[in-house]
Amino acid sequence: MGRITRFRTRVAATTAGGALLAGVGLGMTATPAQASWDDCDSGALCAYTQTYGGGTPGQVWGDNVNLRQYNKFDNAKSLYNNGNNCDVVLFTNTWLRGTAQLFPRGYVVSDTDGTNFEDGVGSNYWTNC
Repeated sequence: MGRITRFRTRVAATTAGGALLAGVGLGMTATPAQASWDDCDSGALCAYTQTYGGGTPGQVWGDNVNLRQYNKFDNAKSLYNNGNNCDVVLFTNTWLRGTAQLFPRGYVVSDTDGTNFEDGVGSNYWTNC
């Protein structure tokens, strides 16, 4: 093989390898897939800081008199009751005060804007178990 041929072979291999690495790099820097309702664990009440279940859910089980201490409930943009056996009553304020609303099992609020919970969720208790 002549000197020029070997040089062309090395350039071609280097260029192809660089293109391959560039393609891999693009895949590695791509934005991760958005979370969904499926990321809410079984039995949990979940709150998301994005509409339509976007982002990672904040999750609670059991009764809570102060959900405002958790950013995802204080700033909830969407909600999901993934309870196993119970419905959940949500309150706009802490200590089970303010406006209350029953959320049956499987109930989803895709966008809290225009609802009682557009300013977040204050507290909850489970019922109808």
